[in-house]
Amino acid sequence: MASRASRLLRLLDVLHDRRRPVAAATLAADLGVSLRTIYRDIATLREQGADIAGDPGIGYQMRPGFLLPPLMFSHDELEALVLGARWVRGLADDELAKAADSAMARITATLPAALRTSVETSGLFVPRMSTPQAPEPWLPTLRQAIRNEERLRMDYVDADGQSTRRIVWPFAMAFLGSDTRLFAAWCELRADFRHFRAERVVTIDAVGERYPVRRHVLIRRWREAEQNRHATGSADRC
Repeated sequence: MASRASRLLRLLDVLHDRRRPVAAATLAADLGVSLRTIYRDIATLREQGADIAGDPGIGYQMRPGFLLPPLMFSHDELEALVLGARWVRGLADDELAKAADSAMARITATLPAALRTSVETSGLFVPRMSTPQAPEPWLPTLRQAIRNEERLRMDYVDADGQSTRRIVWPFAMAFLGSDTRLFAAWCELRADFRHFRAERVVTIDAVGERYPVRRHVLIRRWREAEQNRHATGSADRC
């Protein structure tokens, strides 16, 4: 479920895009919340300075001229954001690509005219790969599990061609170009940290349980384990 802060921003976006009053029931349906929540959120936004006209039974509309507070970035910071968003759009899964577009649209809408033009006419581009690999359909499940510190059930084919079913605790992932995606996890089957290649994953499903260690603790232990592996020359094979 989205946080209240993100829901309020989404409500502002919806009202800002409409040219006519919007019924509270329509807003509730768009945001997937109750009418009571919409009434409460409208009141909160008004308290914070949003110029929203209307009442229950009539509809709500953002008054002309109201702008969200501008986000101030330097030109270098904006170019970094543009390049990052374009990279995500080309290499990540569809959900993350849409999120990148949405974030840049929100940022651009709040910028002063000169900076907005700089973003919209940016000459920084990410090269399109000649044979890009389609993102794996389970990537959103993996990203959510990393974010929420959740266990996953995975069918996997290892480097020797052996099929195994594992329970893993994912805590990090990497996009290495258009055809190589890796993620790091604690593997219950091996009782150790492992790096998994996306193309060898057959299925991934959520178990519905949090793993018993916080993600930052896993990352610290993983880094220590990697230092030991490099020192001893041992390899992590999956």
